Amino acid sequence: MKKGFSFGLTSATITTLGLMVGLEAGTNSRLVVIGGILTIAIADAFSDALGIHVSEEAENKHTQKDIWTSTFSTFVAKFFFALTFLVPVLFLDLATAMILSVVWGVMALTYLSYRIAKSQKIRPWGVIGEHVFIALLVVFIAHNVGHFISTFFGT
Repeated sequence: MKKGFSFGLTSATITTLGLMVGLEAGTNSRLVVIGGILTIAIADAFSDALGIHVSEEAENKHTQKDIWTSTFSTFVAKFFFALTFLVPVLFLDLATAMILSVVWGVMALTYLSYRIAKSQKIRPWGVIGEHVFIALLVVFIAHNVGHFISTFFGT
């Protein structure tokens, strides 16, 4: 359960933020961003859940119950957490929604990273810094790719 939830939340945060920020930078369209979030919540949640399922089977160390628990918890965490990014997009202007979404994602990753570090009895700031840095790097790159696509392929 912990593995699926941790993976699902992390994947939902990084994938959804990257897609949202890239789509917003490239199109500035609320409809496109909403479509991207819904696509991530559905298609990527199933994809990640199946990926965890196959990975757990390949290890040949887990019971069927453990495999299905990881599969289900990955799907649920990814699906529902990705959907949380819809809220600001539906109710705020798009630029504000992007900022709030990044803050929300960083807060979620910070909390998860803190809990992981504490459970491993290691200093949390290194774990938090590593995870947040990677997430912000993805956001930065996706934003710039969106601008690049808009500039060179936009109308």
